[in-house]
Amino acid sequence: MISDAEAHVMDVLWERSPLTAEELVQVLSPRQDWQEGTVKSLLNRLLKKGAIRADRDGRRYLYAPVLEREAWLAEQSAGLVDRLFGGRVAPLVAHFSEHGRLSREDLQALKDLVGRLDDER
Repeated sequence: MISDAEAHVMDVLWERSPLTAEELVQVLSPRQDWQEGTVKSLLNRLLKKGAIRADRDGRRYLYAPVLEREAWLAEQSAGLVDRLFGGRVAPLVAHFSEHGRLSREDLQALKDLVGRLDDER
């Protein structure tokens, strides 16, 4: 399980990698107000979890993701739906609809998706 803080590091590595720890600090410091030690601690945690790899490049390491973004998103979204909505997607969509979180574009995209799913079955 990747923490929210670790997810920020992963987002940068998914956008562009490989990166050195120093490059990650340069990207993450303005976004998160993190010091070098924080970034390096997060990198070590991600290494232990097997989410990233570190390849030696002279006197430094280059970090790159092992965990694919799509796999992580699938795990996170399934966990959310399971925890909050009993594993059912319809109550999730209803919740967002009832709280005004679905735009016209969202609704059209959902209609298109349901139409495609009906056509496939």
